[in-house]
Amino acid sequence: MDGVVGRWVLEVFGQMLEPWHRYQAGGLEREAFLAEIAARREELRTPLRWGEEHGSTKTRALCRDLRERWPSLWTWLDVEGGEPTNNAAERALRPAVLWRKSSFGHQSETGEQFVERMLTAVTTLRLQSRNLWRYLVEACEASRRGATAPSLLPQASP
Repeated sequence: MDGVVGRWVLEVFGQMLEPWHRYQAGGLEREAFLAEIAARREELRTPLRWGEEHGSTKTRALCRDLRERWPSLWTWLDVEGGEPTNNAAERALRPAVLWRKSSFGHQSETGEQFVERMLTAVTTLRLQSRNLWRYLVEACEASRRGATAPSLLPQASP
């Protein structure tokens, strides 16, 4: 039964990706895209309800959890440019995961805090096409002067 629920959910979600791909390619206006998604997302409730009633304990729990988090499943629709997958986030985190696997992690709470902050800075600056070394030099200089560290927020173009 669990496989049936999984295939059913994937089929409906696959149908949902079709208008998203058309929208991304410019073949569908945003309003029409949102209308098509609205219809398909209601179709997704059916296999989740069915899985909650007929699935194994794990499937029931997963379907119930998805139904309870229903509004958060669709936040990607609220902002133009949002994506239905977490691929961008996974790509951004990949270097940190590879580093952690090859470096033996950290040995102290201070080391953990340093790693968290450095990986945040590295990833944020890379996504903004900003120079990491320049940022670190500015941060060190600011610290020596007792000034505020430079911001990781996107910088306005001059």
